[in-house]
Amino acid sequence: MVSARSVDRQLDTCFSNLMVSSGGGRGQAETGGAMPMLSGWKDLPMELLMRIISVAGDDRIVVVASGVCTGWHDALGWGVTNLSLSWCQQNMNNLTISFAHKFTKLQVLTLRQIKPQLEDSAVEAVANYCYDLRELDLSRSFRLSDRSLYALANGCPQLTKLNISGCSSFSDSALIYLSCHCKNLKSLNLCGCGKAATDESLQAIAQNCGHLQSLNLGWCDNVTDEGVTSLASGCPDLRALDLCGCVLITDESVIALASGCPYLRSLGLYYCQNITDRAMYSLANSCVKSKRGRWGTPRSSSSNSKDVDGLANLNISQCTALTPPAVQAVCDSFPSLHTCPERHSLIISGCLSLTNVHCACGLQRHRAGSALQATSHAY
Repeated sequence: MVSARSVDRQLDTCFSNLMVSSGGGRGQAETGGAMPMLSGWKDLPMELLMRIISVAGDDRIVVVASGVCTGWHDALGWGVTNLSLSWCQQNMNNLTISFAHKFTKLQVLTLRQIKPQLEDSAVEAVANYCYDLRELDLSRSFRLSDRSLYALANGCPQLTKLNISGCSSFSDSALIYLSCHCKNLKSLNLCGCGKAATDESLQAIAQNCGHLQSLNLGWCDNVTDEGVTSLASGCPDLRALDLCGCVLITDESVIALASGCPYLRSLGLYYCQNITDRAMYSLANSCVKSKRGRWGTPRSSSSNSKDVDGLANLNISQCTALTPPAVQAVCDSFPSLHTCPERHSLIISGCLSLTNVHCACGLQRHRAGSALQATSHAY
């Protein structure tokens, strides 16, 4: 932990720098009045304290400073909206419990861990006090149970971004409950949550979280086409979907996404070995349809180019059933997909049959190299 003496030294430095940069010594001459005298740190105005803390740029200082006095406690409690405790290697659980009631205006909280520390009691404390929380990272919290999801659902209904990757103890019933209460979710990371991510919970997410834009289902091996097709129909705003390691899905999932999610920019299908050319051609055809608009009318020229361009990242590594013509059709349809090393966004590792698939710029380089080689042979 950071000591109070260390905090004092860092705050002194920040205060001195701020006074110099703002011309603190000129205040009396320029305003014609006497500058207020500060007898100690506790006399600092709230605005100046918040500016010093922001310059310090260390969340450890924020935590320690909040316990200096009631004034600082109140100022930081009202002023701090973004906090990370990922630096805490020990006692993160107790630390979280102790500060939750101090920072009631938090909107972004990161509790990512290297080794498991967090328990349900800490998440419950956050849910009890941080009503305005919008973004929460609980990744690698292996000790958490369904109690945490129920607490968040009841205490933090404004959540828009939640990362619970690696939280393998959560059940699908708890995730369903969360989706019914946190309907503003736009980003949800469920990577490795095999028990929570089921077709039933995905159906609930599709029904309740229609604004979802990013979903990570990596290595959730209970997910089938039924769950993914529900997402495609209920979450049309999806921009990024990671299905890597979802070994049960087939072409039906990709076809549903191609039809129902016109703004999809990133799709991960790593090790989805049931995917065939039929899925690739559905993606390629969806690009043609999107260029003409969903109902066959040309898109407005004012449309967001990022939406019109379609897929910009596609991972089909280890999808060994795919053939070069189908993958080339996808690459040709989406100009943002690249096989060239500088802009590698079409990932085909482990698919030896696809090595001759090239993006437009990669094909030009390939042709230029072939021409140069032919010229050198001529001489």
